[in-house]
Amino acid sequence: MDAPLNQVLFPATFADYFAAWNRFPDAVPFAGGTSLTAKREEALESAPIFLCLDKIEELHRVTRTEHYLEIGAMVKLNKLTALGKIVPEVLCSCLKNIAGFQLRNIASIGGNICCISLLHDLPAPLIALDAQYELRTSQTARWISAGRFHMDVPSVLGKQELLTRIRLPLHKWDYSVYRKFYCENFQISESLVFLAKTQKSILSEIRVIYKGSSILRNKNAEDILNGKYLPLNHKTAGEFILNWSEFLAHKQNISEFSRNSIINSIEENVFNLSE
Repeated sequence: MDAPLNQVLFPATFADYFAAWNRFPDAVPFAGGTSLTAKREEALESAPIFLCLDKIEELHRVTRTEHYLEIGAMVKLNKLTALGKIVPEVLCSCLKNIAGFQLRNIASIGGNICCISLLHDLPAPLIALDAQYELRTSQTARWISAGRFHMDVPSVLGKQELLTRIRLPLHKWDYSVYRKFYCENFQISESLVFLAKTQKSILSEIRVIYKGSSILRNKNAEDILNGKYLPLNHKTAGEFILNWSEFLAHKQNISEFSRNSIINSIEENVFNLSE
């Protein structure tokens, strides 16, 4: 059935939401709406109808269990930062670096994750933190890792499938850094997540994830440091940095300026573990 142009529907339950989506299969899910500010006219022309998620109460919940923090997809970014220490430090730092305070009152975590036209900031820390996403249809619900989801959002999301929850394991990271870089291309945000976990003076786990126009993780470099005693000796630290330099040298979509910024940040953090 054809939908009236430029209509916004506000279903209050998942049942109503998916019924409307079934009735208007070309309708577009609408979260905080911040991604429409730059291309509002284009978005309105391409989408005959919007299905607003704001009235679905379940999507605004934040719950904590013994092992997980679960966040509804419509939870606003500022609400997450206001939760305090239950939000992992690296995620909180990322949230505070997204746009301005007023926009963070509007933008939702699910909208930041699912924006197809642009890779936003949150995927990098969510991948580093082993986040999982709940994807729901009218009949089914499934969980998928953040890492797999962000390989290719359009193909991972099935037809009329909706991101509804984000699940974060409550792991303790002993060293946690989020760094956002100046980027020559203002349409792309670049950042680095650096996490380390220690156990009895041993570096038991390390994760370094870069986000630009795509997300990069160098597991071969991480293997160089995993299991090493702290503080790291400078030879081992140097091998880690060199491995990352060689890894980035083959990425043609990263400028020399960006490569230098990434390596400088990695070098700073790895030598912090060497002191």
